[in-house]
Amino acid sequence: MKHFTQTSGAVALMILIVASIPAWAQQVDPAILTLDRVVSDEFEAKSFGPVVWLEDSSAYTVVEPSDADSDDGAKGIVGYDSATGEREIVVPAWRLIPPKSDQPIKIDSHSWSPDGSRLLLSTNTQDEPPRGSRADYWILDLSLWVWHKLGGSAPPQSLGDAEFSPDGSHVSYVRGIDLYVEDLTSFSIVQLTDSTSEKIFNAKAKGCNRSMLAAPHSHRSGRSGSSWSPDGQFIAYVQVDMRHVPDFYMLNNTDTLYPEIIKFPYVKVGQRLPSYRVGVVSAAGGDTHWIDVPGDPFDDYLWQMEWAANSDELLLQVFNRKQNTMKVMLVSSKKDDVQTILVEEDEAWLEPNSIKWLEEGEKFLWLSERDGWQHVYLYDRSGEELRALTPGSYDVMGIQGVDEENGWVYYIASPRNATQRYLFRTSLDGRVGHERVTPDSLEGMNEYQLSPNARWAVHTRSTINMPPVTSMVGLPDHRVIQVLEDNDELAMKLAALEVNPTEFFRIGIESGEVELDAYRIKPPDMDPKKKHPLLFYIYGEPAGQTVLDKWLGRRHLWHLMLAQQGYVVMSVDVRGTPAPRGREWRKIIYRKLGIQAALDHGAATRQIIEDTDYIDPENIGIYGHSGGGQMSLNLIFRFPDLYQVAMPSSFVSHQRFYHPAYQERFMGLLQENVEGYRDGSPKTWAHRLEGKLLIIHGTGDSNVHFQSFESLVNELVAAKKQFSMMIYPNRNHGLREGENTQHHLYELRTDYLKTHMPPGLTEQ
Repeated sequence: MKHFTQTSGAVALMILIVASIPAWAQQVDPAILTLDRVVSDEFEAKSFGPVVWLEDSSAYTVVEPSDADSDDGAKGIVGYDSATGEREIVVPAWRLIPPKSDQPIKIDSHSWSPDGSRLLLSTNTQDEPPRGSRADYWILDLSLWVWHKLGGSAPPQSLGDAEFSPDGSHVSYVRGIDLYVEDLTSFSIVQLTDSTSEKIFNAKAKGCNRSMLAAPHSHRSGRSGSSWSPDGQFIAYVQVDMRHVPDFYMLNNTDTLYPEIIKFPYVKVGQRLPSYRVGVVSAAGGDTHWIDVPGDPFDDYLWQMEWAANSDELLLQVFNRKQNTMKVMLVSSKKDDVQTILVEEDEAWLEPNSIKWLEEGEKFLWLSERDGWQHVYLYDRSGEELRALTPGSYDVMGIQGVDEENGWVYYIASPRNATQRYLFRTSLDGRVGHERVTPDSLEGMNEYQLSPNARWAVHTRSTINMPPVTSMVGLPDHRVIQVLEDNDELAMKLAALEVNPTEFFRIGIESGEVELDAYRIKPPDMDPKKKHPLLFYIYGEPAGQTVLDKWLGRRHLWHLMLAQQGYVVMSVDVRGTPAPRGREWRKIIYRKLGIQAALDHGAATRQIIEDTDYIDPENIGIYGHSGGGQMSLNLIFRFPDLYQVAMPSSFVSHQRFYHPAYQERFMGLLQENVEGYRDGSPKTWAHRLEGKLLIIHGTGDSNVHFQSFESLVNELVAAKKQFSMMIYPNRNHGLREGENTQHHLYELRTDYLKTHMPPGLTEQ
């Protein structure tokens, strides 16, 4: 009887397990990819972090399940010893249940007070243009396990950019369009600014010119619009006046019985920029001292504003409107003394920079392309260049950290392969040059988050054929202290797939004088004696590369699925993409955005047809998103003899519709380059459409507005061109909101491709 009971339990358990497996998993061959498998989370790579380092780098904390025996997946805050990897539950999930709730909060971010006694937690984060992220913020006092919600009577999800004061006794935050400080002992709240208009934004980077420089495509600054002085007595902040900026309107037709109108100020190419000014106010309240910043506040971009490693001076970085001149200034916080310590210029444009202070503000690091390659330079506080730290014919892609005690700067570079990334270091005194830290065996994409003292790093490595593996490593020997996430289960699933490894290669254009990086995915059972349809994935603009030897997730799995069904899939990085191939490579597209890249891709496609017997030249398609959508349109319009199908999404149809911070950076001013703006815009060439076109957009796109989509529709209709289109109500730029939206999008493209460019083979 006992044996029978055990057997019955096992059978029941087996039935339960089988019943719980999704239908697709019960029916599909593990070697074959289906759309349901691709869009599900079956192949989703696990990540680790983000990590929050303690100031002394001895440990770090992450949000993760705090109890291995828990079935509900509730997450707490867990600490890890940097040197040993020893794990400690700092705040268990059951301690993260705030008042009037019976569930732990979902933590979007966390930070520690300097003494480690308090936690600042954000939750329920949402994006609200133009103000940016809004959230609920809580303070958790670990000494008493007492909760306090910041903001007093503020409505839910109405605070932004909360930050501890240097001593941890106060928190500053933005509520609405004003700056506040809250005392964490008395919980009294002081309103530091009082905006006189709904279009004057205080201490908010999303409404600030300098963030517009990075937005909409990039969020490289990662900075808010305010900064505590090191002594905690003052707060410097940026005020942006957008009263003269026209409002942009979007319509939400589906969430309420009557349509909801959404409006926000938005600057477009050629229009007057918002004005800005910088002020300093006591953290206890009072009048603001406004800084007299040289330049034109209506025609400049403020990129960096922070305290200059002391409580008496501010550091400001200001771009001109063309973004080809950057001035670095030290400004007295109490009087209007301004010292310009560095001026960087370029015939094309300059990339945003952020100073890294050394020796308590006596020196700083700076990135420049002045010798044709991007390198690290060391300056003293007066602006005198002390030395170039990384000379040579290669690009430094970014400074990762500094070990001041031992005199090293760590940075990312890849001198021999633009599709990969590695960690290097060089000595601050110039005695030891370019030294690779990443072991030679770790090819591919190597990403690092260094500790404040640069002795430890969270290292994530992947390749296009291998999912990410994340480890804690010691520096500089790169010894592995602990594997934090190996994605072994995903790797085994990938190994079971019947696919060919993705191959990297180069394509010669312009008589072989220019070589473009590319990758290709061939069908697993490809017959080289037969011709196959070819699908290109493209981006092609200065905001990103597609040809990278890194794990690319769902999109790459879709490409593998198409290859299993008989397609050849390729991607090509044209000139102008931000590859580590030198300044000339990146900036050849100046004033020719959408023009030079289209010529490069067209030439590459012709060369592929000539060099590759197994490609069917009558069945070539292309697709891309955002800038890649724009490029897809340019290519099918301008080269109707090369591309038969295009499936662009979330595209700019005319460059005048987009933000000047991005468009004018690469195209110059409209009045000085009218022809370039015209010829680089897909709308100009819409009348040349001959192939099959599917255009896709979300009506709630606050980045690339639905206006671009509608304008192109009008142009195609006027030219009597037939096309297909899909509109996703209220979806933003990424087309991810709403149930099953991603599944629908991938299925839409798959079906369109099979209908108009079927994978049947043709004889050579």
